[in-house]
Amino acid sequence: MDAANAAPAADSHDLIRVHGARENNLKDVSVEIPKRRLTVFTGVSGSGKSSLVFDTIAAESQRLINETYSAFVQGFMPSLARPEVDVLDGLTTAIIVDQQRMGADPRSTVGTATDAGAMLRILFSRLGTPHLGSPKAFSFNVASISGAGAVTVERAGRQVKERRSFSITGGMCPRCEGRGTVTDLDLTQLYDEGKSLNEGALTVPGYKAGGWNHRLYAESGLMDPDKPIRSYTKRELADFLHREPTRMKIAGINMTYEGLIPRIQRSMLAKDREGMQPHIREFVDRAVTFTVCPDCDGTRLTEAARSSKIAGISIADACAMQISDLAAWVRELTESSVAPLLDSLRGTLDSFVEIGLGYLSLDRPSGTLSGGEAQRVKMIRHLGSSLTDVTYVFDEPSVGLHPHDVRRMNGLLLRLRDKGNTVLVVEHKPEVIAIADHVVDLGPGAGTAGGTVCYEGDLAGLRTAGTLTGRHLDDRAALKKTVREPTGALEIRGATTHNLRGVDVDIPLGVLTVITGVAGSGKSSLVHGSIPAGEHVVSVDQAPIRGSRRSNPATYTGLLDPIRKAFAKANGVKPALFSANSEGACPNCNGAGVVYTDLAMMAGVATTCEECEGRRFEASVLRYRLGGRDISEVLAMPVAEAAEFFGAGEAHTPAAHRILGRLADVGLGYLTLGQPLTTLSGGERQRLKLATHMADKGGIYVLDEPTTGLHLADVDQLLALLDRLVDSGKSVIVVEHHQAVMAHADWIIDVGPGAGHDGGRIVFEGTPADLVAARSTLTGEHLAEYVGA
Repeated sequence: MDAANAAPAADSHDLIRVHGARENNLKDVSVEIPKRRLTVFTGVSGSGKSSLVFDTIAAESQRLINETYSAFVQGFMPSLARPEVDVLDGLTTAIIVDQQRMGADPRSTVGTATDAGAMLRILFSRLGTPHLGSPKAFSFNVASISGAGAVTVERAGRQVKERRSFSITGGMCPRCEGRGTVTDLDLTQLYDEGKSLNEGALTVPGYKAGGWNHRLYAESGLMDPDKPIRSYTKRELADFLHREPTRMKIAGINMTYEGLIPRIQRSMLAKDREGMQPHIREFVDRAVTFTVCPDCDGTRLTEAARSSKIAGISIADACAMQISDLAAWVRELTESSVAPLLDSLRGTLDSFVEIGLGYLSLDRPSGTLSGGEAQRVKMIRHLGSSLTDVTYVFDEPSVGLHPHDVRRMNGLLLRLRDKGNTVLVVEHKPEVIAIADHVVDLGPGAGTAGGTVCYEGDLAGLRTAGTLTGRHLDDRAALKKTVREPTGALEIRGATTHNLRGVDVDIPLGVLTVITGVAGSGKSSLVHGSIPAGEHVVSVDQAPIRGSRRSNPATYTGLLDPIRKAFAKANGVKPALFSANSEGACPNCNGAGVVYTDLAMMAGVATTCEECEGRRFEASVLRYRLGGRDISEVLAMPVAEAAEFFGAGEAHTPAAHRILGRLADVGLGYLTLGQPLTTLSGGERQRLKLATHMADKGGIYVLDEPTTGLHLADVDQLLALLDRLVDSGKSVIVVEHHQAVMAHADWIIDVGPGAGHDGGRIVFEGTPADLVAARSTLTGEHLAEYVGA
């Protein structure tokens, strides 16, 4: 080819090249990923997929973009360290669409998380009658305020005082401050009115007699500390319960005095319930009642905002509508003055329907969305984007999707690719792997046994490659020949949670029951809203585990206690020495194993501690041994090896061996005992929860999509575990979309037929074989196709 016809050099950058990636468990991985194609990364859980895609490619792209800002701006952004990799070439801007739950802030709704809420507010401010004012008048986050005062204006060299006033009309309900619910404090849980302060009347956690919280009231001089609270005058009771913050000297120290109720509301009730310490959460659950705000009926909006309507519909009605209905209503509006706005709003609402979220409403709090729903809500923002040549990174987009919805999701991924974008997907489902232009299979095992590329190429090559994924790609679970007989039934009558329509159903006990149906049909509402959470029910959901860098499988499962005691007994010292969070911690890194150096506006650096070389314990502790190993060597063991170590010989510890056996049962044999919880994937965390709950005394286990994050090869192991649970006399109820689990069930309850108000009914109950034979529901059709019936 002569030079004149040669392609321009700019067109030669068609690959993202990764050389020598070593993040987490990656072993010098080198791959070449084609741009403007759909690449699927697959491999068993813990094989290194997320380490390569998120922690290497996406993280470096994000870091390089952040470096384009000035040092001043970077000071306000999260600092990112450079990933462990030799060469990263051909990167483009990465947009990460992951499964992180959306914040549980009570003010955050589906409408505020997308642009739909903002567009509706503009629409009502233009077309609503009576006219109220700017879009702020329809926002439940903006309070109405007004004020007046004198201002000094300079005119012709003279200063003139003028009176000015201003007012902002907001849409926030003044009673509940835009939250939709009001909290009432049960005063009997705060204090014993028959006692005086000095007799210990306060019963709030942390307000014990003698502590500063107690002295603030007892020594304030505003009330008599020796008088029973029931004998307080009106003035004393108002000062005690409601007084505004006031600076005063108490016990010779300048302090801010504040009434008990506002103080508790600020210090305890303003926090996320999940983040509270258990004893405070218990107190809040006892003392606080949440009721729908009587002034706004839970709409969060002022009466004025609710009175302004378009075609008889207020903004509160519009936000409460199912999005598929709202899209139809917006389509009927034909006001030419706001035509571009209507087009944008229609596009966003249609995206919700197309992506399978048409059953949500805009006023749904975003903290109540599942991981898969949150991921799809984030996706909506990118569907209409006019950006091209961007790298989109998805983390298991098929999570929480019925096979029917997976096809729609595949169409969306292909649409993003066809706009000229590079799409990287971490996925286990064969239906999604099937649409890949390029496949990268990591493995061969998990943890230290993984971290290498087993196969790279097209889908046809993967089938013949002989890797674990290739071998299992066409696996299909067969229907059971015989099903177990139930030993009883859990009766649910008249269930109406969320979209359920007075459902009556008997869930058989003593068998494996699978509850299925399209996303949004009402499965979770049926299970979590109707099965009483008593002492017999063990519920394992996908809520994230809250844990710091110091938390690991050993601390979370309670495994560290018997291990510490065994070390202490063998060496004649106290157990606290064998905790990296207590007396045995390395003094240089405080037991973290790494030293964090904050470099202000540049990326912080984590370096392995030089004193303990990352072992987390001080040298004197490492002299103590059990079975020839020190405590840091034990924490570095994978679960499978540790189970053998504590199973027999000098280190025989039955309590530790039992917990390790449960971890191995749920498929976590590759995790090391000391691996930080922050590095575990979502599926690994759920299985870790399941392992901790397997010792519970409950007779009914409720599992929410336990196949999330599981490789095809691991699904068999999960099914064997579920069988073992049932055979040991437990009842197992699984909310699941995976056809292998459906085929393996003894009884199936199918909720549907559609999502939102098109669902909420039981459309089938019976054995999987009957469902396949009848093919009367969407699930039946897909299951029949799956088992080849």
